[in-house]
Amino acid sequence: MKFSINFILFKYMKLNRRDTIRQLALGAGAAFSGSLFPNSAFASVSASAPKRVIFFLQNQGFEPGTCIPDGMKNSSSLAKAKLPEPIEALEPFKDRLHIINGLHGKHTSPGHSPFFGALGGYRGSDGVPPGGPTVDYELSKVLPQTLLPHLCIGMDSMENMRAKPTVANLSASGAGQPIFMHSNPNHLYQLLYGGISEGDIRDQHEARSSMLERIEKMSSLEGKALPSSDKNRYNQYVRGFEDMNGLRDRLAKVSGHLKKFAPEVDERYTNPEFETDWHDTLLDLGISALKSGTTNTLTIGSGRGEIFGAWKGLGVEKQGHNLGHMVQKDNPIWIKIRQYNCRMLVKLMEQLESVPEGNGSMMDNTLIVYTSNNADKQHTSGANWPVMLLGNCDGAFKTGCFTQLDGKRPINALYNSLLRVSGVSGDRFNMSDAMAKKFDSGTGPLKEILT
Repeated sequence: MKFSINFILFKYMKLNRRDTIRQLALGAGAAFSGSLFPNSAFASVSASAPKRVIFFLQNQGFEPGTCIPDGMKNSSSLAKAKLPEPIEALEPFKDRLHIINGLHGKHTSPGHSPFFGALGGYRGSDGVPPGGPTVDYELSKVLPQTLLPHLCIGMDSMENMRAKPTVANLSASGAGQPIFMHSNPNHLYQLLYGGISEGDIRDQHEARSSMLERIEKMSSLEGKALPSSDKNRYNQYVRGFEDMNGLRDRLAKVSGHLKKFAPEVDERYTNPEFETDWHDTLLDLGISALKSGTTNTLTIGSGRGEIFGAWKGLGVEKQGHNLGHMVQKDNPIWIKIRQYNCRMLVKLMEQLESVPEGNGSMMDNTLIVYTSNNADKQHTSGANWPVMLLGNCDGAFKTGCFTQLDGKRPINALYNSLLRVSGVSGDRFNMSDAMAKKFDSGTGPLKEILT
């Protein structure tokens, strides 16, 4: 067994990034970086109205014409404007909407996708490890502490979600430290609610938990046999197993609370007709994690930060890269995809609005950031990166308006704004003074979007 454990983990360390993630996901349910789960106890739902942030990233770009009302070129109110067809589901929520045009991401090399660079605000590409922490992770450190500070879910084709149930493309806790996102709702359900379930789900949860415990015990001493150059990476995997086991134990302590929020498992989980069935269940699990207070930071990757993605459940036969070569404005296929995404956003808002919190609802203390991991389109320079904000995070952001910027400030400035509102000082996010001289005409947050 000693040889077996060393061999398995050593093999993981020699694989490329994607294969490593896939093998870990298949072998251990999911592996997490040591920074994902703090040692602190679960923070119960507080009456003090904690802030929370949700990132929703669509792949293949976000053409301005799909989200900016016709004829609107200057900053103004949305009150009398009619939202474009792709986002018309948000019409009843216009007073909570803020459309931002004119940020850029030239320095991220978005071509097909900048991957970690989209939320990191730095140069990224397929197969390139993260160059630093991403904004969602940084926010998870300063928002009110929860059992699971940061949850990432990824929506893709059924084939990709089955073959690679856990991948890391969008979020990172630091340079070379990717954060994994979940794409298999059954695995995620087991992670969150396996300990309070019955029948097959409970049996699978206990079997996986037993396996993780054995791996943790055996692996604690196995690293001694590895070359010194591999020990650090080996220890990262060991900490991942420790975190998984620690999370299971902490979930067990709040089982009574979690039972109130666990979604019902139906055939969409076990026998999905289309990939959109899994997309919907993943969203339900993300919502349940927010409503239960399990997390305050949620990242959703529609397309998982890659060039793929599928929506056969919407009657869309084309997928992935081919969709990226199509013009999005007035395109019936992209209208369907955008409308589907917006219905998800509406569901998020309605569900959070239904939960009283402080002097209002959970939605009053939440900000949703809806954009693309790939600026305005596929094969882009990143000269324009449209963003939509929903909610105001307890009054911190302007709403019911459109803001047109001049293309001289990067997405990093938006992320700096989010961090400022959350109490983090600093004038820049992941951008050196030398980089700023070339890519940022200003400093500090975007005053145009703050109250």
